[in-house]
Amino acid sequence: MTEKRILVVDDEQDLCEILLYNLRAAGFEAEAAYSGETAWNMVHGEGSMVHGYDLLLLDVMMPGISGFELTQRIKADAQTSHIPIIFLTAKDTEDDTLQGFGLGADDYVTKPFSVREVVARVKAVLSRRKPAPDPSSGEGRLISYEGLVLDLGKKKTTVDGESVSLTKTEFELLGLLLQHRGQVFSRQQIFDAVWPEDVVVSDRTVDVNITRMRKKIGRYGSYIVSRQGFGYVFEE
Repeated sequence: MTEKRILVVDDEQDLCEILLYNLRAAGFEAEAAYSGETAWNMVHGEGSMVHGYDLLLLDVMMPGISGFELTQRIKADAQTSHIPIIFLTAKDTEDDTLQGFGLGADDYVTKPFSVREVVARVKAVLSRRKPAPDPSSGEGRLISYEGLVLDLGKKKTTVDGESVSLTKTEFELLGLLLQHRGQVFSRQQIFDAVWPEDVVVSDRTVDVNITRMRKKIGRYGSYIVSRQGFGYVFEE
């Protein structure tokens, strides 16, 4: 069984080291981020879909992006909203606790705390979470940008809540560009990713499919940009 991966987010590096040691001793893979900005990049950045985290231990009071703000970002994004979060914080009033749970936290532990208790709570939260869907199957996975949502399991596309009918090729084209926002794909890379190996298509075939797909997704079509001589990109 693959070890569960934990990300510890706290600007107190000594505390992070203690937590990392104990989490690893308990059989988890564990990494640390010392700011909310770094944590967001680790959770949401390139490669995070392959090396995703199973749980976050998150401080609230950090310079820059606070723990509460980071949680809002994570829970608002379809690709990361499933990740359970345990707050570890000195903010111990009832209002603070209620705010944390209101943002979607799974548990709330106040400082100072017992490291053994934190590890026990991590195990408890993970034990009651449903297993993540197999990414290769697409089951339960959503790719989204604002009101543009692709349901990979049901093969459905919605634009601002309205269902849109895409062909299989258009759906896969949009999924490729949307999942890798900001990355330019050449026409050859698009061929390789979307069309079967035994099908011969021209550059014009890609252009036509993208033009049709742009029209179907309304205002989001303008986000799919042609880079002269390079290819296409979903540009935020």
